[in-house]
Amino acid sequence: MDINLNDLLRQYKSHPYEDHHIDAPHTGVVTFKVKEGQEVKGPSGQWLHRPGTLLYILEREKNPKKITSSFTGKVASLRTELHGTFVQAGERLLTVQHRLNRDEIIDRILRKVLHIFRAPQRARYFFTPETVTFLEKKTEKGLSLSQGDEIIIMSLMKRDTFLPYQGPSGIIYKVYFQQGELVEQDAPLFGVCLPEKLPFVQKVIQRIRTEWDD
Repeated sequence: MDINLNDLLRQYKSHPYEDHHIDAPHTGVVTFKVKEGQEVKGPSGQWLHRPGTLLYILEREKNPKKITSSFTGKVASLRTELHGTFVQAGERLLTVQHRLNRDEIIDRILRKVLHIFRAPQRARYFFTPETVTFLEKKTEKGLSLSQGDEIIIMSLMKRDTFLPYQGPSGIIYKVYFQQGELVEQDAPLFGVCLPEKLPFVQKVIQRIRTEWDD
């Protein structure tokens, strides 16, 4: 895929936000607890055990449910006309605009360039010991991959399964998960960079680190 770096940077500079739309998870009466333009916080703490800012309460059959923010950002497009009314499941209630920092901009662009190997199921994932050892060395050449290579293990229902790599040959450029963590289905596990795209990737990182203000 051909990507115009100047166009991408222009796009992100004009709108350096990621919009997270918040919809009602079920029917009920909605009571907003935030205002338009208010800054909100996502979960915090070492294990993200502290909930984010309370966005609204959704009450159904006298059972109130508190909905907190999963993202840090600014409240936008707040549907104030729905305050105190009965809403349907899936009704758009507000948007949290998260301002992307330099590293997040790099990550979004890399996901357009790298071949992303995703989790086929909700499970725990591990690199093989040999792969972990190689990645920890952080050699300049990186870890080369070819179709069918078995470098990752899926652990599901106390059963471990080797997953063959499916995709073009290249090197592992970015890892998106921690060893043994529970990963949702279709979430990225790692990104593979084709050799011919490596100069572009390096150019992306250099340009953004020098031109982007957090």
